[in-house]
Amino acid sequence: MRTLALALLLATPAAAETISEEIARTGLAPTEARLATLPSPTNEELFALAGLHFLGGVEQALQLRWQTGVKADWSELPILRLPIPENPNAIPFQAADFTALIRNLEVDMDASRAALTQLGEKPFALPIRMADLWFDINANGTRDAGEALADVTGMALGGGRMFGVAVEDPVITFDTADAAWLAAYTHFLSGFASTALAYDPEPAIQRVLDSSKAIYELWGTTPPNNAMDMMFGRQVDRAAMVLTALSKAPDKALAQDAYGHFLSMITENRRFWSLVAMETDNTGEWVPNDTQVSGIGLNVPPGTGARWQAVLADAERALKGEILIPHWRFGAEAGINLKKAFENPPAVDLITWIQGEGLLHYAEKGPQMSTQSWRDFEDFVQGDAMLFAVFLN
Repeated sequence: MRTLALALLLATPAAAETISEEIARTGLAPTEARLATLPSPTNEELFALAGLHFLGGVEQALQLRWQTGVKADWSELPILRLPIPENPNAIPFQAADFTALIRNLEVDMDASRAALTQLGEKPFALPIRMADLWFDINANGTRDAGEALADVTGMALGGGRMFGVAVEDPVITFDTADAAWLAAYTHFLSGFASTALAYDPEPAIQRVLDSSKAIYELWGTTPPNNAMDMMFGRQVDRAAMVLTALSKAPDKALAQDAYGHFLSMITENRRFWSLVAMETDNTGEWVPNDTQVSGIGLNVPPGTGARWQAVLADAERALKGEILIPHWRFGAEAGINLKKAFENPPAVDLITWIQGEGLLHYAEKGPQMSTQSWRDFEDFVQGDAMLFAVFLN
């Protein structure tokens, strides 16, 4: 009898591992690789594949940062500002590393959208335990301290009033609306990537790296007379990299790519809010509608969606040249046509831009863009507007 019972027990299959559990056990890249080989993926598997491509792009950027020791004080750029563990054996950062980071990010965002296109608006529900998500920052295949999603993004978001309720071990059930949110975010990062590549920053970055090295060789063994380099040196170098790169005419085709991505981001964001408004459930919501509750404890006041859409509507009108960007020298009846600037993107000359001459080619008479919708949004979320903007996209 015992033999029969044992045989029956062994013959009974173990409970199937969920995608969330697989990520926790193996990581983002191995799970993505398995899903990519499926001949007929389910709707849930397609969304998971899209999400893993997205997170995989972030993971590759974090890995490159860890390998080269790039600090989290690169607050000017997405991803590079995220806090990660220190690497005591980092190799020197090279200009080509930045280009590789941007191109890899672009590839992953394209792959994410390809999976989302295959998914379309088919219904799905994919539960993901937030604690199961982690980035293999040091690329050793093992989950180490500081690699959890909460460790990386929680410190970047900060918290404060934005998180109103503590949720223990949150599980988010991603659904059709969230696919539109993800698509919007991929377009945002692709727009950033195309903008960066349009100015071909690699020569400028290498120039500053080389000059900085030569500067430090002048120090000798005598300590500096003040702490200014320690406080501002890296920031000044980064500003020099950015301004040097922007000082040359960008690639028009890449600028147009960026323009298309930013418009698509707004379109997908609008589609997200229209889909989430129709939801009647209240189960593990990523971004809730006015009658739902955030599954991660985010304090999202009713009406947030409408006010954020007003901000994006103004951004869309500005991108299309329907309203103009004000300039302090152009008066109350004229401004800068942003659409024209993307069609014939300029080199950036701060002196002539501030004075006005460098932007005359894009200036015209017409209604100016107002900041009222942004101020309304800022007041509504009680000073957490930038954090909400990052989350809502």
